[in-house]
Amino acid sequence: MNRALVTGASGFIGHALCSQLSERGWHLKALLRRPTSGPWHETVIGDLENFNHDDITDGIDTVFHLAGKAHALSKPRRDDGEYFQINTEGTRKLLEAAKEVGVRRFVFFSSVKAINEGSADCLNETSVCLPETPYGKSKLEGEHLVLKGKYVPEPVVLRLTMVYGPAMKGNLPRMIDAIAKGRFPPIPEFANQRSMVHVDDVVHAALLAAVKPAAVGQTYIVTDGQTYSTRQLYEWIYETLGKSVPRWRIPKAVFQGLARLGDVIGKIRGRRFFYDSDTLNKLAGSTWYSSQKIKRELGYHAKYQLRDSLPGIL
Repeated sequence: MNRALVTGASGFIGHALCSQLSERGWHLKALLRRPTSGPWHETVIGDLENFNHDDITDGIDTVFHLAGKAHALSKPRRDDGEYFQINTEGTRKLLEAAKEVGVRRFVFFSSVKAINEGSADCLNETSVCLPETPYGKSKLEGEHLVLKGKYVPEPVVLRLTMVYGPAMKGNLPRMIDAIAKGRFPPIPEFANQRSMVHVDDVVHAALLAAVKPAAVGQTYIVTDGQTYSTRQLYEWIYETLGKSVPRWRIPKAVFQGLARLGDVIGKIRGRRFFYDSDTLNKLAGSTWYSSQKIKRELGYHAKYQLRDSLPGIL
């Protein structure tokens, strides 16, 4: 029987992963901050900064490492150190514990933000990594520890794009809620391209990464193979909600002007304004990535696409 430790087991991706692993006969130990019921057989209460090595990894042959400090655009810079403390040093501590008890495979869930914040060009695993945020930098340093630290013999890194699915959190649910309440502006077609992936396809990729010999020592980007513009999402959400798409649109120049104004207000206040250039980039920028490598080497094929999945998200 395969025995796995899953950190972040109660989270959006972690819970879906544990459900699939349990159905496939894996014995699961979950690292949790507080007691929570779920599809696991054992629990260890703690976090990446404070845990007993023996409790965490004893008898484990595979680690799925999802726990970490998530990217939060609105957080002040004084919190930047927490990203490295949790995502980098926390990963180091877990790797040291894994090495002590002979864990073989270690699947590290990273992010495409370890490359950068996005590009109009399609990026892949060979793209130069120039992360722009503390989150992206901390994830990249975590990747280096996993792949080059020689803690475990079979390291694998998965770089995730934006993950969607039931019970998800983040910008997409906020967009859906705002449209449902009539509070989202009628945006123009920015012609941007954004890569995303369904949570069940992430789980599929993780299972392949855990068992395929070809995955050892590799980094893989995981997407659903499609790209989406913000305007497409906007219209599809209206359709799924059964609402009529507004016929008028606010011009791009208005969004750009308001973003510049927000930047000025933020500098005057000493903290970010709710709408600024970063917000505009989230709305209109491109984050476009290729998952051809994982398809070619591990046989990964995405089963879900966003438009068909929206009814299950709303």
